[in-house]
Amino acid sequence: MPKRRLMAPGPTQVPEAARLALARQVTHHRTSAARATLAEVLDGLRYVFRTNNDVVVLACSGTGAMEAAVVNTVPRGGKAIVLEAGVFAKRWGDICEAFGIETIRHQAQWGSAIDPSDVAALLKKHPDVAAVFGTLMESSTGVGHHVEAIGKAIRSARSPNGAAPLWIVDGISGAGVMRCETDAWGIDVLVVGSQKALMLPPGLGILAVSEAAWQQMERIQPQAFYFNLLTHRKKLQGGSEGPDTPYTPAHTMIAALRENLQIIREHGIENIWARADVLSAATRAGIEALGLKVFAERPASGLTAVEFPAELDGATFLKRLEQRYGVKLAGGQGHLKGKIFRIAHLGALDELDVLSTLAAIELVLLELGVKVTFGSAGAAASRHLAANPLAPSPLVA
Repeated sequence: MPKRRLMAPGPTQVPEAARLALARQVTHHRTSAARATLAEVLDGLRYVFRTNNDVVVLACSGTGAMEAAVVNTVPRGGKAIVLEAGVFAKRWGDICEAFGIETIRHQAQWGSAIDPSDVAALLKKHPDVAAVFGTLMESSTGVGHHVEAIGKAIRSARSPNGAAPLWIVDGISGAGVMRCETDAWGIDVLVVGSQKALMLPPGLGILAVSEAAWQQMERIQPQAFYFNLLTHRKKLQGGSEGPDTPYTPAHTMIAALRENLQIIREHGIENIWARADVLSAATRAGIEALGLKVFAERPASGLTAVEFPAELDGATFLKRLEQRYGVKLAGGQGHLKGKIFRIAHLGALDELDVLSTLAAIELVLLELGVKVTFGSAGAAASRHLAANPLAPSPLVA
């Protein structure tokens, strides 16, 4: 079996310190030590997300955290705008409709970024919406959206009661790898999953929640029991004993997350953003040197989506890549299945991960009869990396 190289946009590679933490003997979750670990993790997450807001950690997937964001902020019969430009943005609308929410789906072409002026126009047409739902990095298309500008458009709008709609962002793939200024950009609820830039296995759904969002939750009756965030907030406030959870936490995962957050702090979140920018640009340079086309018009720094050449069978390419070289990429989703493949450059990766992935792509393309210039991908990526050298990172130590 070849060495495994996980280069898909989740789950991502898990650093050794976190793997070792997961291997420790299980302890009880209702102890002062468990509460201290949770407190440390919550502080670390606020650092990563650039927020002073409350952070809630749930034992669920990122989709579970998305559902929590919906059911706590928009009542049944309420109205929401969904900025839909990919599979995961579409999921916002699917969740809203499942809970009887009137959903205005603003659909943009997949591969394109949502235009903030379109959001401003939608808000004028629908001044009574409770929330706007969007994504930071749409991992199905490789697009990074204008989250800051959209936040400004939302804050400038006012509903009949004088309050701006909430800005609720799926940062499951993007937060921790691309710039995300939660408070400064006016994000009221940021949703994140553990298996992306936080470098853990799947299992934790995380939400950073603004005071405006908490106030809106108080005004409605959340359609939730386990996902009732007000219940979680009461336990987070915890008193002298420190923060806790109302239900059984995934405390072994939380302990492992503490290890990764210490690594992220050591490197610095701004340095991680800058590192991702370099790896992303190097990846795109290599892809374009092969004569392939980057799919996204506004590429995200955590992911590169690439169009398959017309003559290439995408499923055969991805299967051969994994079987021969152990490189796991992701294919397209929805109507993009068989049309694109996706390379992640987030989490515990370095320059050689990118270069080896590009080399494997080149070799498989040649093997399958696609005409490419031998060595072009690695040379182009290496030139960019040489011009933008990265310091050694504790992410990959």
